[in-house]
Parts: sequence; C-alpha cells; structure tokens
Amino acid sequence: MIGRFMDSPTSGSSSTPSKPSGLHFILRALRHRNYRLFFIGQSISLVGTWLTRVATSWLVYRLTPDHTAGEAAFLLGLVSFSGLIPLFVFAPLTGVLVDRWDRHRILILTAILSLLQSLALAILALGHWINIPQVIVLSIFQGLVNSFDVPARQAFLVEMVEDTEDLSNAIALNSSMFNGARLVGPAVAGLLIAGVGEGLCFLIDAISYIGVVAALLMMHVKPRIMSTVRKRVMQELKEGFQYAFGFKPIRALLLLVGAISFLSMSYQVLMPIFADRLSPTGHGARMLGWLNSAVGVGSLLGALYLASRRSVVGLGKVLALAAMLFGAALIAFGLSPHALLALGTMFVAGFGMIVHLAAANTVLQTVVEDDKRGRVMSFYSMSVIGMAPFGSLLCGMLASRMGEANTIILAGTLCIIAAGLFSLALPRMRELVHSIYRRKGILPEIAKGLQSASVLAPESKG
Repeated sequence: MIGRFMDSPTSGSSSTPSKPSGLHFILRALRHRNYRLFFIGQSISLVGTWLTRVATSWLVYRLTPDHTAGEAAFLLGLVSFSGLIPLFVFAPLTGVLVDRWDRHRILILTAILSLLQSLALAILALGHWINIPQVIVLSIFQGLVNSFDVPARQAFLVEMVEDTEDLSNAIALNSSMFNGARLVGPAVAGLLIAGVGEGLCFLIDAISYIGVVAALLMMHVKPRIMSTVRKRVMQELKEGFQYAFGFKPIRALLLLVGAISFLSMSYQVLMPIFADRLSPTGHGARMLGWLNSAVGVGSLLGALYLASRRSVVGLGKVLALAAMLFGAALIAFGLSPHALLALGTMFVAGFGMIVHLAAANTVLQTVVEDDKRGRVMSFYSMSVIGMAPFGSLLCGMLASRMGEANTIILAGTLCIIAAGLFSLALPRMRELVHSIYRRKGILPEIAKGLQSASVLAPESKG
C-alpha cells in the first residue's frame, strides 16, 4: 500500500496563503542557512566530479589497446566495479557508524580524502605515468571514501533542514544540483579532453573540493541527540536490517531502486563505445560529453518537476512510471542509428531515472525513524550505488559477447518488468504506511485537525 500511502501529503503541504509560491516555493529549502551553504559548496564540487567521471571513462577507453570494443567494454565495467564495490561491502557497517558518529565531521573528512584522490589522478595523468591498474586502485580508494560519505550525506540532510516541511524539497534540489552539474560538467570535460587531455579534468575536480570543505566548516550545526546506550555494532546492524527489510514498503522500494540501478549501468559503462560510433572520426570525446549532458538536461528537468510538487501525493505511481520510462529510453538508445536520436533518448532516460530515484529517496526519508536513518540510508546507498558495480561488471561481460546494443535493450526491458511488478504490489502496501502517517500527523485529515487545534487552543503549543 505504498500506492495510496504515497498519495498522502507530507506535513505542512497545505497551500495556505503564507506559503511561498512560484520560484520561491521551488527553492524554499535554501532558506535554511546550513543547507544553503551545503548547496553552494556541492554545486561547485559536482561540476568537478562530472569532469572526473567522464575523463576516467574516456581515459580507460583510450588506454585500451587498439580500442578493441570487447576488451574496452570489459575494462570499463571493471573500473566502474572497482569504484563502486566498496560501498556495497561496507555501507551496512558505515551506516551503523553514521548513526553513532558526528555526521558533519564525517563529511569534512570524506571531502578532504576525495580531494587527495582526485589530486593523485591529476598528478599521474599530467605526468603521463597513469595506467589502468592505477586507475583501478584509486577508484577502490574513492569507493571506500564514498562508503562513509554517501550514507552520511543522506542522513545529514535532516540536520541541515530544520523544518521537515522542506525536506522533500531539499532532496529534489539535491537532484537538481547534481544534474545541473551533469549538464555542464560532461560538455566541458569533452572539450578539455579533446584539447589538453584528462589530467586537467582531475586537477579541477581536486580544487573544487575546497569549496565543499569551506562550506561545511562555515555551518552552525546543533549537537545531535544520540542514545547513550551502546550496543554491539553487529547487533545494531542486525536491527537496522530487520527494520528496513522487515517493513514491506521500505523493502519494496529498496529492491526496485537496486534493480533499476543495477540495470542502468548498461548505458553508463558502454556510453564511450556508443559515443565513438555515433560521432565523426576523432570526435568521440565530444560526443561522450554531449550524451552525458543530454542525460543531465533530462535529469535536471525531472528534479525541478519534483521540487515543484507540494507533497508526496502520488509519488508511488510516479516513481514506478518513471522507471518504466527509463527502461523504454534505454531500449530506444540501443536501437538509435543516429546521434540526434541517441541524444533524445538520453534526455528521456535522465528524466526517468532521476524522478524515480529522488521520489524513492523522498518517501524513505519521510517514513524512516531518525535513530535508524543512517542505517536505512546506507541500505538505500547500497541499492543506488552498491548494486552498480555488479551491473557494471555484468554489462561489460555481456556486451563483449552479445554486443553493446543488445545488452542495453535487454537492460531496458528488465527495467520495465521490474517497475511493473512494483506497480502490482502498490495497492497492498497502503495501510502499512498509512498508520505511520497518521501517527506523524501527515495525512490530510490529521494535518487539518492539528491546524484547527492550534488555532482554537494556541496555549497548548509546546
């Protein structure tokens, strides 16, 4: 019954005259100082992150002997696997630590370590010493950093946005920020790679992390109230797992997100090969940048669509339909014979993917209990990022045997099937979350009752 549970508005979603409207409504989470600092710092850094992503994939493709398609596909999958597998392995443990430790300090440390990783890539690339084994080792290191950074960043969101009414908007703005950078970063990366090589992309990324560290240090973070009772790490990990996977709606969301993320790696890993085929000779790097930017445009529009929503009404159906749309776009991309058509399909894929992921994130953040937020968001991180290494490795192997186009078409078909199965389960999950929303005063009739009570008996506040 996620179906109609997600058809229930979050608290504070009523359209009273005092609420902001228009652009102010879409950007309402930015009125929180800490989140505003976070948004600015991340916006700078994420452009650098996309420079590194595109540069790394093109570097691996360029270093592959004779650009052999089968070997290139395998190596691209292997490098992606190396960077993502640490999160899958360690995220459950780091989720427990994120619930125990100061999330703000964790993020400062992970930003510094990410800066050093990008700087190492830059030095090796600019010195012309870099090779694929070095890329793999540094990718593993960044994956270890991300196993702390991703769940901590997700869980820290509620500490930056004091008003829970703005939480869903902050999540959508995060997606807008990520994909706004995706719009700019890949296109710039394509030009830089074609002009001066990959090394400068890595160096710019390293410098961009200074903005993240500065923004985090400028925040005024209230001490988080944490339990004084300390259990064994494995016991807390078990409790988190039972909480997340013992509750059907959360389990269904995590499984669907994991399936879509697993299958989405088909186009991400193989994109350099398609870019080379779709572009005039010698312009593959630029085409790779444009394809990634097309995904970014679609993703940015999808995130802005979610930011403009006033509640979580209908998000269950929306995220399922978005996953189906993403699958259809993958099929069309695999069949695309021309660059213009491929760009169009990547635009649709970006829209569908980000709407699906951001909507699922919003629902989870709305439902989860705060003392288990780090652990649940670590499972979410495993689903979004942790499943990707297996998808990377598998799609690289499949593409080397059945061809790149057939691999992407198969992935798109499976996305549609997974989303269809989730849709069939929606009606049965409503009441499970309905009770949580009643307890939190989120359902329309409860929220209305609370508003009436506050007007009639203001002295009872607090």
